[in-house]
Amino acid sequence: MYSRVTLLEIDTMRADVPDAVSRFEEHAMPRLREQEGFEGAVVLANAEGKGMVVTLWSSQEALEASTGLAAALVEEFVTVYAAPPGREFYEVLYADVPDVVVSTR
Repeated sequence: MYSRVTLLEIDTMRADVPDAVSRFEEHAMPRLREQEGFEGAVVLANAEGKGMVVTLWSSQEALEASTGLAAALVEEFVTVYAAPPGREFYEVLYADVPDVVVSTR
């Protein structure tokens, strides 16, 4: 399994954190779910707006094939960010996560 980690900071003067997460859930997640090899996403943030989005992919090829969508999503959320987000890529070597879905709705 592979991951794309997008490090970001939400401009809390323009958007509050729960609204930004709701927007991600409503607009980004349906498109991500359509991508072959998409395995899931984790969104982390604190009250100050610092956070990250971790998307999980079945293979490196699936991760690489999603690069265009990832760039498009960053562009769509540009008004939410305090600064351009950074991206890093990792192989998932170990994961032990609960079977819980937390929704902002």
